[in-house]
Amino acid sequence: MTLKTVPVSILYSTTGPYAALGREAVSGALAAVAEINADPAYGFGIAAKIDDPCGRAEAYAGLAQSAIRDVGCRHIIGTLTSWSRKDVLPVVERHGALLWYAFPYEGYEASDSAVYLGPCPNQHLLPLFDYVLPRYGRRAFIVGSNYIWGWEISRIAREVTEASGGQVVSDRYVPLGATEVDHLVTEIRQKKPDFILSNLVGQSATAFIEAYGAFRKSHPDAPPIVACNLSESDLEGLSPEARRGHIATAIYFDRLDTPHNHAFKARMAARQGAGRRISTPFTAAYTAMSILARSIADAGTDAPEAVRKVATSRLFDTPAGPIGIDPRTHHAAFRPHLGLSDEEGGFTLLQSAEETIEADPYLVRSMLKRAAAPHPAALKVVK
Repeated sequence: MTLKTVPVSILYSTTGPYAALGREAVSGALAAVAEINADPAYGFGIAAKIDDPCGRAEAYAGLAQSAIRDVGCRHIIGTLTSWSRKDVLPVVERHGALLWYAFPYEGYEASDSAVYLGPCPNQHLLPLFDYVLPRYGRRAFIVGSNYIWGWEISRIAREVTEASGGQVVSDRYVPLGATEVDHLVTEIRQKKPDFILSNLVGQSATAFIEAYGAFRKSHPDAPPIVACNLSESDLEGLSPEARRGHIATAIYFDRLDTPHNHAFKARMAARQGAGRRISTPFTAAYTAMSILARSIADAGTDAPEAVRKVATSRLFDTPAGPIGIDPRTHHAAFRPHLGLSDEEGGFTLLQSAEETIEADPYLVRSMLKRAAAPHPAALKVVK
């Protein structure tokens, strides 16, 4: 088959309660499209179909179906929340399309109609807690957005904390997009936990970080916020005090010191201007679009089954390093990192895994391994 133009759906909310993350993702996906369309080696171009569900979960399925049925998109790069992903999955399954999901999620899922390019709990929460629990203490305060991500990450965090002899002193949820968070800071002041695990998303996360930053001005010994989904884009626009001192785990940080990331940032600087910090959501969507295009080129077709077979049979060089996708679960293996945020809104690397960690979406191998080990496996300190 000779390809000329491949229509691809880009489905992220660029307005609504997590608009900043969606805008970054769309920008990353379009940066990849620009590179693909300018490279004659591909032999085809990408025609991006961009839709904005406005952060309304009920809008995703209809837009996905329209992109597939009316435009001929066989691949969807998109959805940010697990709520929206679970609404889109039945659509792509029914139409034989493929969803490329590139954000951290709670695991306990696998579909032949999805490629999971975001880390699951054994690649984000477990490394984070292996670092935090022995250093800061075992009394956790957990707060999350009131939907699947918040519930499930809280549940796993509680199991890990209690298995280590610790205690969850409070477990609170706010509606997705809510910005009334002062009551959370008040309870933290009263409960005096050793750390706060934030599973908040979008403007809820930024509101909480800003409010907690104001609290820390008069309480410099306040415990840190730790998170599995905190990125550079979440800290933009906040006060320097609010930005500083949070611990995040991610498969990519702007300051990642690798040849692939240096080359990537140089290309993005040439495209968008020097000085812009590259965020994790930007890189995630860029990586998804790039891997899709390389898989289409190798397969010689955009047929989802053929593309999936190629994507799960080779390594891909990415800004986050080499990525391989498990042909059984369609989840990628990653090398997770831990970063400490500073007043500029960037992250200084604290630790990196010594090697890539295979995804264990149902935590079967991971929990058995932890139960058998006398101490959690340590990460390698970045010097």
